[in-house]
Amino acid sequence: MRSSGFRRTCTAAVVSALALTSLAACGSDDDGNDSAKGGKTKITVNCMPPKSAKIDRKSFEDDIATFEKANPDIDIVGHDAFPCQDPKTFDAKLAGGQMENVFYTYFTDASHVVDINQAADITQYVKDMKGYSDIRQDLRDVYTVDGKVYGVPRTNYSMGLLYNKKLFKEAGLDPEKPPATWEEVQAAAKKIAGLGKGVVGYADYSAQNQGGWHFTAEMYSQGGDVVSADGKKSAVNTPAGKAVLQNLKDMRFRDNSMGSKQLLILNDVQQMMGSGKLGMYVSAPDNIPILVKEKGGNYEDLGLAPMPGGKGTLAGGDGYMFNKKDTPAQIKAGLKWLEFQTNTPGKGLNDWQRASENKAPVGLPEPRLWTGATDQKDLALKKKYANVPVENYQAFLDGADSVKPKLEPAKAQQIYSVLDAAVSAVLTKKDADIDGLLKDADTKINGILARG
Repeated sequence: MRSSGFRRTCTAAVVSALALTSLAACGSDDDGNDSAKGGKTKITVNCMPPKSAKIDRKSFEDDIATFEKANPDIDIVGHDAFPCQDPKTFDAKLAGGQMENVFYTYFTDASHVVDINQAADITQYVKDMKGYSDIRQDLRDVYTVDGKVYGVPRTNYSMGLLYNKKLFKEAGLDPEKPPATWEEVQAAAKKIAGLGKGVVGYADYSAQNQGGWHFTAEMYSQGGDVVSADGKKSAVNTPAGKAVLQNLKDMRFRDNSMGSKQLLILNDVQQMMGSGKLGMYVSAPDNIPILVKEKGGNYEDLGLAPMPGGKGTLAGGDGYMFNKKDTPAQIKAGLKWLEFQTNTPGKGLNDWQRASENKAPVGLPEPRLWTGATDQKDLALKKKYANVPVENYQAFLDGADSVKPKLEPAKAQQIYSVLDAAVSAVLTKKDADIDGLLKDADTKINGILARG
């Protein structure tokens, strides 16, 4: 899932900020495998913003024109659609040979695409891609299977604690020292809820698989996991799992800091935060502009800190893979395009000057694709063209390298559906049996994993 609608958008100008639900694949009547027309190498690429997104569409078209001028032997054909990938049609499009030469995938898709033999091995070509070695190793690993490279990361995200600095100050808390542990979250939530007037200290999701999603994020923060390292067994019936549910139950019924309305989903919590009635919730940075633009919030009031507990954070992202039918020339051309469009600070999706001029939020603490000098260059450009208060996110940035990121588990949605029941129970039933809930979830998740 993606925090502001579960996934990052395909738009060119706002890549650092927005994410919407269930990205959908881009269909085409052209199979994209005619690799040489007019002496040029032709490649099709999906995730082009639709015509309805006028600014983003123009940015993408401008990028194609700029790239083709610098590379006259390459012809880029963008396939537009929003969203970029639809899980309901993704496998069918792969199996039917309908995928573009260079196609968008979530991190969680990568191994599956390789397993069903629908991706080209780009190992021998990617070494010539400028800046590839600067991409963070953990992100490159997502598209590396058995030592072979099948794709290039495009964006990434990780979750943290989003909090209302104004409410912190009103409750006598230091807005520059956000909670670093779940015990501190409990204490802060209780003080914030004590302000009255309908203010809630902490909120969490507990319906539509979103409760299970946040349970997973909070498990990671406790140093736990929802499945075993080999992915074959459930790992929720553990001290970490009990700590997650006990924490929620205590805040809900012992401290009365989560309000009486439960079975909340993303939009509910965003509305609470945007209206100034919520102190904290677990989120990724991409929620921030939505809270301001759609929910009535104020950038100055919104701070972001690392996940409490500091032992892990749920992370994700997306990238591009290559059609197994691609010729060597198409793979090389595709890598050149990605080098320009997705993997160079100051260009393409990372053209922060253009984004700022287009009034997209610049200065949010993601994506963090690179290491070393490349990362520092990207951060410097964001700072130069920032139009949001970057100091509000410094705590999140400072903790980014110390909090271990983990991807969603395989069969995530099925697992989240099971965990929804446990989370909703502890938030709606004062006498909820945490041990029984975890035992039941453990059994059901084992059944899901056993079905392969």
